[in-house]
This record gives sequence, C-alpha cells and structure tokens, in this order.
Amino acid sequence: MDNMILTLLALLVLLIASSVKIIREYERAVIFRLGRLLQPPRGPKGPGIVLIIPVIDKWVRVGMRTIALDVPPQDVITRDNVSIKVNAVVYFRVIEPNKAVTEVEDYLYATSQLAQTTLRSILGMAELDDLLSDRERINAEIQNILDTQTDPWGIKVSLVEVKHVDLPQEMQRAMAKQAEAERERRSKIINAEGEFQAATKLVEAAQLMEEHPVAVQLRYFQTLREIATENNSTTLFPVPIDLLKPFVK
Repeated sequence: MDNMILTLLALLVLLIASSVKIIREYERAVIFRLGRLLQPPRGPKGPGIVLIIPVIDKWVRVGMRTIALDVPPQDVITRDNVSIKVNAVVYFRVIEPNKAVTEVEDYLYATSQLAQTTLRSILGMAELDDLLSDRERINAEIQNILDTQTDPWGIKVSLVEVKHVDLPQEMQRAMAKQAEAERERRSKIINAEGEFQAATKLVEAAQLMEEHPVAVQLRYFQTLREIATENNSTTLFPVPIDLLKPFVK
C-alpha cells in the first residue's frame, strides 16, 4: 500500500513538473488544445509561468526578438545586362505568434526564400549605376515588398540592406578606366579655370596701368627693391620701353 502511494505521488509530481513551463520575456507559447488553437485572451501565453495540460495541450515556443537573416549571394542580371553577385541581410521579427505558427510551416525558411526571390526580382529591374549610387532607395523598395508579403504570417520586416555587390573583373577594369578618365577631365578643367582666372587678372592689371602710368613706375621701383634684397652677383635694371624708342627710330 505504501509503495502504491509513493508511486502515485511520484506520478503526480512528474505530472505537475511536465505541466509547468517557464516562458522568457522575449518568448511566447502558442498552445493547441485538442488540436484547436487557443485564441486571445487564452493564447498565446507568456512571459512567465505557463500551465500546460499534459496529453491534451501541445505548445510551440516562438521567439519575439529581431532576427538578422543573411541572404546568400544571388546571381543577378541587371537591366543593362551586367551579371553580378549580390548578398543582403534582412531584419525582421514576429509580432503575431499565432499567425507565425499556423499560417506558414516554417517562417524562417519562408522568409529566407522570399527575400532571395525578391532581391533577384528588384535588382533585375535596376541598372548597375542605380544599384551602386541609389542603394538606399533599392533597400527601401525591397523592404516594403517583403513587409507586405510577410504581413499575413505575422512578421514585420524592419530593414533590408544590400551588403556586397560582386562585379566581374572586366567590369571592374572598365569602371576603373572610367573613373581615371573622369579624374583627368576634372584636373584639366581645374587647370583651364586657373589659367583663365590668371589671364583675366593680368588683363585687368594691364588696363589699370594703362590708365595710370604712375603705377608702372611704382612697379619698376618695387622690382628694383626685390632684386636688391637678394644675394645676387648680377643686378638687372629694367629699362622702360619708352626710353628706347628714340634709338629704335
């Protein structure tokens, strides 16, 4: 008799232990009672202590934290017929645990596959220059499409980032040549602008000296002073052209 009582007590303890579940703050328990989903307010449960009826209840633990999903490199042909490899990262989280369990078999796998196909589709409609220069717009477009399509699964896509664009070697060389030519063009434009500004200032100075002949004499004396301050063995005296006109005639 005592052995039977001890056995019953042990079974009771095991039953209670198996029915008590600890759900963390960032988790929820989706419960199925006799195969039927418990709807709010009875489900999902958590966080804290959750009581599960053995044999009758089946439960699934669902994480509520943001998940960083790495999208593997995808072969993409852009609209201007350039073959590239692109990978990305998708940030999403479960906001409705019941839908994440009942509306899709594996929401992680489904979101990953959807992200891959959407990435190839959107980048296939963009040109290479847009992909390299307007990446924020492309990221936002992919994020909006994924968020709309995963909404029935109770998932919120908060951010999509295209991480790396792998270009073919011949395309990299062509872009390097283009960048070098662009830098050379800018250098020539800057030099030409500098020459133009210098010529403009010289013309203005000549016009000013023509209107004020005294300025020529002042410049003459300034030049003599600069020559005298240097340690030169030879001293040059600039002679105005007006003094040489009688000899030339």
